[in-house]
Amino acid sequence: MDDHGRPMARIAGFLGRHFLALLFASYAAAALWPGPGLGMRSLTLGRVGVGPIRTEASLPFLMLACLLFNAGLNVRLSQLGGLVRRPRMLGTGLAANVFFPIVFILAVSWWMTWWHNLDETQNLLVGLALIASMPIAGSSTAWSQNADGDMPLSLGLVLGSTFLSPLLTPMALHAVGFVAIGDYGEDLHELASGHTGSFLAIGVLAPSVLGILVGRALGPHRVGAIKPHLKVINSLVLLALNYSNAAISLPQAIAHPDLDFLTVTLAVVTSLCVLAFVVGWVIARVLGAGRDQRIALMFALGMNNNGTGLVLASMALADHPAVMVPIIFYNMVQHLVAGAAGALIQRSARASAANEPITAAPASPAPVDAHPSRVLADRLHRTQPVQG
Repeated sequence: MDDHGRPMARIAGFLGRHFLALLFASYAAAALWPGPGLGMRSLTLGRVGVGPIRTEASLPFLMLACLLFNAGLNVRLSQLGGLVRRPRMLGTGLAANVFFPIVFILAVSWWMTWWHNLDETQNLLVGLALIASMPIAGSSTAWSQNADGDMPLSLGLVLGSTFLSPLLTPMALHAVGFVAIGDYGEDLHELASGHTGSFLAIGVLAPSVLGILVGRALGPHRVGAIKPHLKVINSLVLLALNYSNAAISLPQAIAHPDLDFLTVTLAVVTSLCVLAFVVGWVIARVLGAGRDQRIALMFALGMNNNGTGLVLASMALADHPAVMVPIIFYNMVQHLVAGAAGALIQRSARASAANEPITAAPASPAPVDAHPSRVLADRLHRTQPVQG
């Protein structure tokens, strides 16, 4: 890497190591100083699109498109060739990503019939509907790679859910709309029938495809050279996007805290996230998948593109700002759960390596005064799996 790239790589590394803390800070800033975030939302280029497929190009919309374009730049279509010959895992993962959250939400709608506040229940259901209907998060590939997951499967799940989102997202919204009540159900059906398809086609699918095409034209070497810059841009844009979207709902939540609603929302979204991780692992295991595919499917099912959900909610459901609270909570929880899952996977890998006979390579002769525990530690170090 040249001298110009090293500082950017250090900045990218810093942002990556402290991203979760910075994410919490962006939400705190939105709660305490929402003005700039709300001002960002008022900036727009007007309606964009072709024919009837049009949507409002606000600044949050453009920031989301930037993230998806940058994600597309890093896609290597050559890695997906093997999925064509073994599509079962890809198809099962995409189906589970749609149907499991819907089943969970239906169960929550039945369980919440005892809740004392009908509006809170409906806000929670609509927020869960937006979480469930979003494509798989691109960040799931990074978590999967760090845990030695199957990268072609991980990329295939992200791309498949993104390309199918104009069809799958309305289906999920309609499904929850049938159990939502009054204005909330009408909003979900209206969202599914009208604005959502255009928003996803222009704001999600188009920038993703454009990024893939530009990345293919530039080639891996050129894209690799600018990767530190892309990481910095992605981190800053994502923090700004979360700040802007949270500025709509968090100030009200802080000014008039409804502790029972916040508590039950956190409990429900945490349960959804943890169960989604578990379901991904169990489904892959039932299908006889290897450890790497289990990891890829686990992270894919547990992590959704909540930036898209927040932008869509802020544009189409501004009259119900509380629906963004479940999305904000899930965005934080999914990274915490992903971090915990990654740590458990690495601990399991180290334990497996420690229990295996050390026969991979002849050990260097130990000094005569070396302690036996140091000799064993040195041998184990050489047998550790390389982390991405």
